[in-house]
Amino acid sequence: MPSYTAPVATMRFLLDHVTPLHHLGRDEIDGDMVSVVLTEAAKLAEEVLAPLNWVGDQHGAVWDNGSVTTAPGFKQAYEQYRDGGWNAVPFDPTHGGQGLPWLLSFPIQEMWQGANLSFGLCPLLNQGAVDALEVHGSDYLKKTYLEKLISGHWTGTMNLTEPQAGSDLALLRAKATRHDDGTYRIFGQKIYITYGEHDVAENIIHLVLARLSDAPEGTRGISLFLVPKFLPDGTRNDVKCVSLEHKLGIHASPTCTMQFGDHGGAVGWLIGQEHEGLKCMFTMMNNARLSVGLQGVAVSERATQAAMDYARNRAQGKALSGHGDTLSISKHPDVKRMIMTMQALTLAGRALTYDAAYHLDHARMGNKESQARVDFLTPIVKSWCTDNAVTITSLGVQVHGGMGFVEETGAAQFFRDARILPIYEGTNGIQANDLIFRKILRDKGGALEAYLSESQTHITENNALQNACKQIEAAVAHIEKHASHLDHLAAIAVPFLNMMGVFAGGVMMERMKQAGLAQDEKEYIALADFYFVHILPHVTSLSHTVIHGADSVLNFTGE
Repeated sequence: MPSYTAPVATMRFLLDHVTPLHHLGRDEIDGDMVSVVLTEAAKLAEEVLAPLNWVGDQHGAVWDNGSVTTAPGFKQAYEQYRDGGWNAVPFDPTHGGQGLPWLLSFPIQEMWQGANLSFGLCPLLNQGAVDALEVHGSDYLKKTYLEKLISGHWTGTMNLTEPQAGSDLALLRAKATRHDDGTYRIFGQKIYITYGEHDVAENIIHLVLARLSDAPEGTRGISLFLVPKFLPDGTRNDVKCVSLEHKLGIHASPTCTMQFGDHGGAVGWLIGQEHEGLKCMFTMMNNARLSVGLQGVAVSERATQAAMDYARNRAQGKALSGHGDTLSISKHPDVKRMIMTMQALTLAGRALTYDAAYHLDHARMGNKESQARVDFLTPIVKSWCTDNAVTITSLGVQVHGGMGFVEETGAAQFFRDARILPIYEGTNGIQANDLIFRKILRDKGGALEAYLSESQTHITENNALQNACKQIEAAVAHIEKHASHLDHLAAIAVPFLNMMGVFAGGVMMERMKQAGLAQDEKEYIALADFYFVHILPHVTSLSHTVIHGADSVLNFTGE
């Protein structure tokens, strides 16, 4: 199986020169500290988590009468992760967190996801639960649950989906009833619950969407509840995992069907206000969407490393001139092109994701402009980086040739694992609608205008990016012209988001190129130049689709 090497040098280059960590004004976080943190995280990722990736894929999680046993080695690996304090890295010290910036936390999280995506899903969901409680939880809930969730002794989940209600949460049927002691009783079934049941932590804290009997119809009538596996007095709550899904990938991540309230009702506590559950849940989901984009970068890095290693060691064919010895396939132009595509897209995605983390830290310090930037970048990071992950892992299979289509090389697992990423935490089509309808039209393009204006400071000498920027402006003018034609805009929302992703990735590659020139880092310069001629031109075709493509979709009847 291919090994994993955490890309610490590239991470440091970004943190030092492209999205500078020192610009956050945290004097206690110096270069030596960053080196120690990243080096220690890399050891856990490379030596403990990465070797379990293949094991987890082959063994998966096992369900037995409501209990779930994780794949061999996962429980022990989680203990090392937890005892090392890694779960607490970005959280508030008030409840036991380390209070480190998200900009430093993202590279660390990337290592977990790159080493073992199935493992990394557990802390990702827990992170979202902590965020939701910190913002919307009562003092009692914070006191009772945050310390354990932040330490990692307990883990959190997100319970939205039901058999009849996927993305349309207005169709939720899970019920909640008020109880005399101020708690609630929860009844219903939830599906696709990541780490809904497992054996790696002492307690599992479920965040559950449900509807009170007197709630308004639709999404305005949904409330959010905290439902623990074990109640504060230690007794087992009325919640049970009734099955595990058999999935295309991420086999070691238990994807559960959860049943609430078969024996009188699962005890729950309200988070936030009644009927305002979606507002609370979106705090959790928006956090998770950036992290899912980061997962796309991470699995792309893993697939790229495997493809490069295989290509260097696979000898096939001679140079097209017919002279010389048999070459490694890494020397053949088309294989070289594929690997450079994988490298460039991964690098651009990583830089864009870290840029979002940089603004997230400034937003947490009260900067409203940075919060607007995070809101704007979130659907782009989530969608573009995860779509790229499917492309990159597919290219990884292609580089391996026939050996990529069999399981022994591991290339197929990366492809299978990556395929879920464009689907969960809001499908990429939903992200595209969010970008157009909420992040552009609702504020009359203010966040986009601010983003393009700032981008101009980085691309003044790059004609290709300047041209791409003009095409984006033309596409935005088309969107504004059809602002009242919602179906028209929905038909071209995904091409528009992809266009924004390609452009935003290009801006980050230009920033990396300029930093590379200053630091004499030739690899970043070469990959940026490759991006500008092989990937950035897609803006042109996507702009054409945005402006001219809606009618062909809307006029098609499918009959």
